[in-house]
Amino acid sequence: MRAIIPAAGIGTRLRPHTHTVPKALVQVAGKPILGHILDEVVRIGVTEVVLVTGYMGERIHEYVGAAYPELKASYVHQEERKGLGHAIYMTRDCMNDEPSLIILGDTIVTADFSSLLGGDRTLIGVKEVDNPSIFGVVEVDGETVTSLVEKPDVPPSNLAIVGLYYIANTPLLMQCLTEIVSGDLKTKGEYQLTDALKMMLERGEEMGTFLVEGWYDCGRPDTLLETNRFLLTRSGGNGAEREGSILIQPVYVDGSAVIEHSVIGPYVSVAAGVVLRESIIRDSILNANALVEKSLLKESLIGEGAVVKGHYRRLNVGESSEIDIGS
Repeated sequence: MRAIIPAAGIGTRLRPHTHTVPKALVQVAGKPILGHILDEVVRIGVTEVVLVTGYMGERIHEYVGAAYPELKASYVHQEERKGLGHAIYMTRDCMNDEPSLIILGDTIVTADFSSLLGGDRTLIGVKEVDNPSIFGVVEVDGETVTSLVEKPDVPPSNLAIVGLYYIANTPLLMQCLTEIVSGDLKTKGEYQLTDALKMMLERGEEMGTFLVEGWYDCGRPDTLLETNRFLLTRSGGNGAEREGSILIQPVYVDGSAVIEHSVIGPYVSVAAGVVLRESIIRDSILNANALVEKSLLKESLIGEGAVVKGHYRRLNVGESSEIDIGS
C-alpha cells in the first residue's frame, strides 16, 4: 500500500517563516510537520510514499531522502495549486490497483492508523466540530456514509473531514478525479477530493468513517504553538539538564544546541544549532541556528538563523506604581 501525502502548501499564514522553508517543513516539537506524519507512516508499515510538492519542493526531497532512507519515495510536482482533488489526481501515474492511504502534509492527526488498513471499504477520518460549514462534511447512517459535501452553507452534520483517508478502491478514485479535472468540475473554485469521493459513493463504493482522537492544524502561529504543546506533552520531551540552566519539562532540545544560563520551558522546542544565552523562554519554538541572548520570550516563533538580542533594565519602583515597559 502506498501513502499519498500532498505537501505543496505555501503557508501564507505562517510568513515570514515560510519565506525560506515550505509549510510541511516548519518545525514543531523537534522536527518538521512532515516528519511527524512520516513517523506514523513508517510505524504502521507503509514502505512507499508519493509526495505532491510545489513551493520549494527540492527542500522536501532533501529532507525525506536524508531522514527516511528506508522509504521508497516518489515525487510529483504540482506547478499550480488547484485544490486537494487536483493534488491527488497528479499522482495517478504513481498508483496501482492496491488500496492507498491519503494524509495531508500540513495537519497532524492522532488516530489508530493500524485499524484502517486491510479493509475492503473506503474509510474517511472525521471529527465533530462546532463550525462544520468551513469543512468538508459527511452524513452517515449508523457507520455508513450516505453523502458528502464540501463546505456546505447548511451542513447535514457536524462531522468534518479531517484529511485522513483509507481508499480501498484506488482505481475508482483516480477515474473519478480524472472526470472531475477533465470536465473542469470545480467547487468553490477548486477541484475537490470530496467531490470525487461523492462520485465514488454514487457509483456504489461502500464507505465508512472513523473518529480521530486529535486534529492539530499547523497553519497559523497560534495553532502551531498549540500543536507544539500537545506533541511535547504526549512525548514528555527529551531535554536533558544543561549545567547552569534550568529546563522545565516538557521541552525538546536538540543535542547540538548551546544553552547557557537560561531557563527553558515548559513547551519549548529548540532546534539544531540554536545558541541560547541568559534568557527565559516558554511556550515557543526556536528554529535551526537561531541566536537568542538576554531575552524574555513567550508564545514566540523564532525563524532559522534569526538573531534576537534583548537587554535587562534596572528599576526602582515605588508603591502604587504602574509601569508598562515596551520594546
